[in-house]
Amino acid sequence: MARAFVFPGQGSQAVGMGKDLGEAHAVARAVYQEVDDALGQNLSGLMFEGPSDDLTLTENAQPALMAVSMAVIRVLESQGFDLKAAGQFVAGHSLGEYSALCAAGALSIGDTARLLKVRGRAMQKAVPVGEGAMAALLGLDLEQAQEIAAAAAQGEVCQAANDNAPGQVVVSGAKAAVERAIALAAEKGAKRSVLLPVSAPFHCALMQPAADAMAEALAGVTINAPVVPVVANVTASAVTAPDDIRRLLVEQVTGAVRWRESVLYMKAQGITTLVECGAGKVLSGLAKRIDKEVAGVALNTPADIDAFLATLNA
Repeated sequence: MARAFVFPGQGSQAVGMGKDLGEAHAVARAVYQEVDDALGQNLSGLMFEGPSDDLTLTENAQPALMAVSMAVIRVLESQGFDLKAAGQFVAGHSLGEYSALCAAGALSIGDTARLLKVRGRAMQKAVPVGEGAMAALLGLDLEQAQEIAAAAAQGEVCQAANDNAPGQVVVSGAKAAVERAIALAAEKGAKRSVLLPVSAPFHCALMQPAADAMAEALAGVTINAPVVPVVANVTASAVTAPDDIRRLLVEQVTGAVRWRESVLYMKAQGITTLVECGAGKVLSGLAKRIDKEVAGVALNTPADIDAFLATLNA
C-alpha cells in the first residue's frame, strides 16, 4: 500500500482539538509546549478551552492546526513510525503545507509556528474586514469557475482560489466581485454557491502584501531538504529543493490551492491511501470525491493512531 501523509488547512479547527492526544501522550504535550513557547502565548489553552471566536482568528487557527498535526506525527514516531519508510509524499492544504514541511523535517516546530503566526496576521491585515470574500461554487468544474471569476471581476480581483474536488471550487476576491460570481454561477448551472465564513479573501492577488511579508519571514528561516518530497499547492507536483520550497511558499499566498490536481498527481505516482494527520476529516473526505481508487484515513485521536499503527505492523 503506497501512502502519502496529508495535513488539513483552515476550517478544520474546533475547540478541544488535540486535547485527548495531549492527555494520552507526553510527546504531544511537548509539541503544544514548544508551540506555546515559540509564540509566547498560551495557544494550547485556546485550543482546548476556546473561546471558539478567538481560535478561529487566522493568526491563531493556523499555528493551532499545525500543532495538532505535529502532535499526531510525534505520537506516531514515539511508537516506531518512520515517515520516510511509511510514506512516499507529504502534502497539505494551504497552511497544511507548512505542517507537511515540518513533519518531513524541512522546518522546525518553532519556526513553523512563528511563520504561521506571521502568515495569519499578514493575511488578515492585507484586506480590511468586509472588503473581501470567498465562496464555494458547488457543481462546477475548475474551468467553469475560472470563466465565472473572470467574468465577475469587472476590474476587481476575482480568482479561483481552491480547486478542492470535482464540483467544489472556491473563488476569492473583492466582496462585490465574489457576489457577482455567485449570481453568474447560478446561471451556469451551479447546484448552489456558499459564501464562506472567512475573515479575508485568501489565495488571490489581494493577498500580495501578505506574500511580501512571507518572503521576508521565510528569508530568515532555515529550510532543510524534506525526508520525502512535498507536493506543492501551487504546482501540484513534488518539490525537494529548499530554495524551491521557499519560493513556492511565497507564491502560495496569492496562488491557487490545486488540491484536486495534487491528489491526482500522487495517485499517478502510485499512491493509494492518503493519511490525514491532524484536526478533522476534510481531506480524507475529499479523497474519494477526487478519485474513487484513493482511500482516505484520518488520524486525530489516540484510537485512530493505534488502529493505523496496527495496519502498519500487520
